[in-house]
Amino acid sequence: MSGFVAEARIALPDPEALIGPVCEHLKEHGAEITREDGAYVVAMDMATSRFWRENDALVVRAEARDLQSLYLVKMGIASHLMEFAGDETVEISWTGDGRELAAPPNFQIMDVAAVRNVTPHMRRITLRGENLARFDTLEALHLRVIIQHPDSRVPQWPSVGSNGLVRWPEGSHRPHLRKYTVRSVDAAAGTMDIDFVIHPDAGPGSAWAERVTAGEQAGIVGPGGGGLRPADWYLFAGDETALPAIGRMLEALPETARGVALIEVADKAEEQAIATGSGVEIRWLHRNGAAPGSTTLLADAVREVAFPVDGASVFAWAGCEFDAFKAIRGYLRRERGLKKDENLIVSYWRKGRTEDELSHADELEH
Repeated sequence: MSGFVAEARIALPDPEALIGPVCEHLKEHGAEITREDGAYVVAMDMATSRFWRENDALVVRAEARDLQSLYLVKMGIASHLMEFAGDETVEISWTGDGRELAAPPNFQIMDVAAVRNVTPHMRRITLRGENLARFDTLEALHLRVIIQHPDSRVPQWPSVGSNGLVRWPEGSHRPHLRKYTVRSVDAAAGTMDIDFVIHPDAGPGSAWAERVTAGEQAGIVGPGGGGLRPADWYLFAGDETALPAIGRMLEALPETARGVALIEVADKAEEQAIATGSGVEIRWLHRNGAAPGSTTLLADAVREVAFPVDGASVFAWAGCEFDAFKAIRGYLRRERGLKKDENLIVSYWRKGRTEDELSHADELEH
């Protein structure tokens, strides 16, 4: 790994007590851990980190191929060190590349170009800005929208502290961050579309989508999250919250792709036109008056799908409420026996819980 390098020296009474648990935790998130000259070497797709003890200090060295990856790994290391340190004070100050960053490199301010309803309960917001090529990928479908507090007179934007963590202005009007899918992006034109589900018990994101108008500003952070993987046959399953992701993936598939897409919506009025040229069959599932998350409609439909028996490679993607997520993931992994690289099942929401309450929970993990 080469390109950008940063290092931090952290005074600790017992560095080894922190190095081991942090590295084991990173291993659970897909990192490969090895030992080299007394150091723990943590290798991930975007960066390599080294942890070692030097007298009464923990030394951390992070290397990445680009500045954004270095920023993300520095932030991840700092947050994990502070989490595992518990009540112990951990003072982190990075040296090297990235110290000059005034704001996160994956943050930018966009202009709201247009707002329209796709269906009675799905609103599409078109944003305009520069340097959108990084969003033009199916490997990372999501971003976070910075939702300003409705009582804030001046927008609050993030900066970067010397410890690598995001820093917000002091005060009671801190913005909310909400995760959404990039429905479509035209990097050449400098525009992207994001779809918002509009519902009565609106959270910050839905409420913002209802009141925002063209000409306002919006902050975004990203991209991130998992996306589409190559396969011969696909299974897509999701409710309204996953519809933007499913629609984008379906429209990107080649003509040779086949499979089934199961999309749960309130009723026929919430169906959307999806311009896919693939052989994937779209099946709309209507709740017809039942509340979102109150039925087994989606999980039952997944069980009824006939998987290929001709040796075709398979990829299953699902995004939905937590109970459906558990049922679908359990069926696909345990009963169908899909391997880790053959499925990506995520919980987008949970009945009775806000995204703020779920942000640190395992239920948002794949």
